[in-house]
Amino acid sequence: MPWLPVPDGKIFYQIEGSGPPVVLIHGLGSSLRDWEKQVPSFHRYFRVISLDLRGHGRSVDCPGPYTIPRFADDAATLIQFLEVGPVGVVGISLGGMVAFQLALDHPELVCRLVVVNALASVHPSSWRVRCVIRQRIFMARVMGMRWNGRVLGRKMFPAPGQAELREKFARRWAENNPRVYMATLRGIYGWSVEELLPELRCPTLVVAGEKDFIPVAEKERYVGKLPAATMEVIVDSGHASPVDQPEVFNRMVIGYLKNAGC
Repeated sequence: MPWLPVPDGKIFYQIEGSGPPVVLIHGLGSSLRDWEKQVPSFHRYFRVISLDLRGHGRSVDCPGPYTIPRFADDAATLIQFLEVGPVGVVGISLGGMVAFQLALDHPELVCRLVVVNALASVHPSSWRVRCVIRQRIFMARVMGMRWNGRVLGRKMFPAPGQAELREKFARRWAENNPRVYMATLRGIYGWSVEELLPELRCPTLVVAGEKDFIPVAEKERYVGKLPAATMEVIVDSGHASPVDQPEVFNRMVIGYLKNAGC
């Protein structure tokens, strides 16, 4: 199995395909399995590199802190270890936040960026943010990860025809280490790169699910601060756009990455 050795553990990653390198970064409480509907299409055009963030998936032996800068440093170390930079980076939710941090901290390693249903800041002054994070920590601590997964699954995949997706989401969510999950939630609280966005020069595509719980207007707001960004909205899609609208998502992102170039 491919492992990236780091001083305090090891990071699991996979590589498929050939061509320009593209790194895929998953969301909170998930793993590189987030991309199972993307990799078979993406690897026809790209060398697809996906990783499990520390504490997630098969990178369970890596201790914290579980913060966005730490996740971004791990991704940078992987790119340098494989000697593939500069790369395209695609990140969803937490992974999109990590992608922003990576591109800002290591601009020489990133040549194009796709940020999917993510924030550019998690303001501690926002009562909404405080409530969401406290609620999720409470559910994980008191109700357990399996129950938490059922609740979030209904929110992520609410349509009657999405029962199979809800079931798979809940099953995988139950595999999470609750300590890592809660530590990651605490680690993102107060994070922000919004004031640095004007410095982000690489071409950037922001993908927004029309029905995502992060409002489209929030993404439009920070896209306006990016010097080289465009935004696309996927109709009738929620937070997990690569899963609930894979054909539309794949066509959109592959087209962008091929045209953006390095």
